[in-house]
Amino acid sequence: MAMNLRNQGNHKRAGMPRAFLILALSLTFLTAATPRLFADDAKNKIFAERAADAFSRAQALYRAQMNDPVLAWQFASACFGWADWATNKADRAAIARQGIAACQQSLLFTNSAAAHYYLALNMGQLAQAETLSALKLVREMAREFTNAASLDPRFDFAGPPRGLGLLYRDAPGWPMSIGNRRKALEFLENAVTIEPGYPDNILDLAESYANWGDRLNARKQLIVLDALWPKAQTNFVGVAWELNWDDWSKRRDELRKQLYKD
Repeated sequence: MAMNLRNQGNHKRAGMPRAFLILALSLTFLTAATPRLFADDAKNKIFAERAADAFSRAQALYRAQMNDPVLAWQFASACFGWADWATNKADRAAIARQGIAACQQSLLFTNSAAAHYYLALNMGQLAQAETLSALKLVREMAREFTNAASLDPRFDFAGPPRGLGLLYRDAPGWPMSIGNRRKALEFLENAVTIEPGYPDNILDLAESYANWGDRLNARKQLIVLDALWPKAQTNFVGVAWELNWDDWSKRRDELRKQLYKD
């Protein structure tokens, strides 16, 4: 769960698909990671090739100007995107560590929400690859998402509160880790309040209600999502958004089946 070949140069880039983040945060990081890329899946091949190209381009730019804090976090974003397509833990860890190092480099020059945010996400990728350190990394991720939220909660379409919400939702609860339904709901609702027109935020909240057995509120959020869908399709357009829409559409269909299967 969980890198994306969107243009990372400004705040109007395509946002991070929820499926990417949730892979990094969920309990699946305690087991072997399952690669998204399959040899017979032509669409995933295209997405993976775009991720590889984005990684190569961002890496070249960063290496040419390693003291540029923006190029550093943009490379970390590309690392997060490319690591999701790794077919083994060693590759995922190696890519994630590059992203972590780039964010740490960026933070030497400026205390930006972007650097804290992508530091948290790359830690999530590392947690998938190195399961023994996963629970420790969860706490570090929470700290970095919190830092990002304090600086710019709107970054990546309310990415910091969205990340915190998913982290508190899917991490093991006390005493093993920080999982907390109340906090999860608080942050997920906050993300919707900040960016109500972003489909991922509504989907995360609706899926959470569904997972908690609250069908009524899950259906209410699905109605909200259906209402904003046409406008969102005109706001988030182009090749950079294809992976997001592929993810969002599948999740909306799955959620509808789950909520109306009786």
